[in-house]
Amino acid sequence: MSVEVANETTADIELTEFAALARFVLDEMHVHPQAELFLHFIDEAEMAELHLKWLDLPGPTDVMSFPMDEVRPGKDSEQLSEGCLGDVVICPSVAAAQARDAGHSATEEMLLLATHGILHLLGFDHVEEKDEKVMFDLQRKLLLTFLAGR
Repeated sequence: MSVEVANETTADIELTEFAALARFVLDEMHVHPQAELFLHFIDEAEMAELHLKWLDLPGPTDVMSFPMDEVRPGKDSEQLSEGCLGDVVICPSVAAAQARDAGHSATEEMLLLATHGILHLLGFDHVEEKDEKVMFDLQRKLLLTFLAGR
């Protein structure tokens, strides 16, 4: 599984931890071992540009996902075709502010956002209430299982 993680900010981020999380999530979701994923940490100005360009919303947001190939999760030992999942971009400064409000660390917030973004790349969404429950329950289970194994 190819997972590339890049920090394009001045934030202190343990890139190996995020690569490990991404591999864990992709393994748990039975994604093909040849799948590719890119995880980028970007500053507020760049995130605001992406947010405006793609969602027509002003200001920076916490996380955005940009799917490439339509890679979907497999079931149990079945793995679907290989391909490039796409990119997940996270803004550490927005994540840090959210973490303060939520009462946990910025790293925990960014791990949550990375999990959330990867699930979006795999076709999960939270527009409808029933879909939100499925996605958020899965997101919570994946993240807590990963953190318990650290």
